Amino acid sequence: MSEHNPFPGEKNSGHVWDDNLRELLNEPPTWWRIGFHASWIFVVLYTLMYPSWPLINTHFKGVMGWTSIEEYKQDMGAIEEIRAPFEDKIKTLSSADILADEELSNYVVRSAKVLFGDNCAACHGSGGQGNVNFPVLADDDWLYGGTITDIETTIAAGRQGMMTAHAAMLSTGEIDTLANAIIAGNIASEPLYAEKGCIGCHGADAKGMAMMGSANLTDGIWRFASADQLASVKYTIAHGVNDASDAQSRNAVMPVFGGGKLSDTEIKKLAVYVHKLGGGLQVADATEGATSSTP
Repeated sequence: MSEHNPFPGEKNSGHVWDDNLRELLNEPPTWWRIGFHASWIFVVLYTLMYPSWPLINTHFKGVMGWTSIEEYKQDMGAIEEIRAPFEDKIKTLSSADILADEELSNYVVRSAKVLFGDNCAACHGSGGQGNVNFPVLADDDWLYGGTITDIETTIAAGRQGMMTAHAAMLSTGEIDTLANAIIAGNIASEPLYAEKGCIGCHGADAKGMAMMGSANLTDGIWRFASADQLASVKYTIAHGVNDASDAQSRNAVMPVFGGGKLSDTEIKKLAVYVHKLGGGLQVADATEGATSSTP
């Protein structure tokens, strides 16, 4: 202790360890003391200015009256003020008119990204690339047509096509023959194609009919893509799509987003957004045979 301090002339506490390790009593550096006092003064001022201390039934709200909710509302108000001219125009224009207006359509692409993420990305992927067993929206193949009007109708009214299950009507050999011809891309020239009535839905050229939502069987683009595509095609022929008579039928339903689920403005925005993903068709380019993907 201090009476046995081996360094009596040194300013220390008298605590010495290992003969020469001792606790000194030097004052802290000036910069440290300034920083210390500045920090507690800052804390006091901060807790007085902003919401801080809890009280019995509420909390101290701060002399500035600041709240994060109020700041959020102010920020949103500033954003809405910038958006207002664009949003007002969108309400009065058709989706085709919006698409034709470069400035407005560019605004829609930026503003509808979150809307697409909230309502479409779960099935179609964040970039429209299509998740497993869901259509690609970024190509130019559409079951129900890819014009801006077609896309808007699909989003608003939904789609639920139907392909009859043929397991009870075709033999295993016939299903094999048809599936192999589809994979080879020459299904239109296969006699069974016309004999078994496939032509009625998919057309004489096997390129499908947009008015029916029937698939193009010649383009090698698959609604139900698979590592074993031949087996997948056979399965679709045998069990169909949305055929209630077959428990193994494939399910392919595009839900309805109109009727209050989304506003008309939101539907127009999504139609323009999907069209501009890269696969939307101009009216002059649209044909009934352009098929395979649908929003």
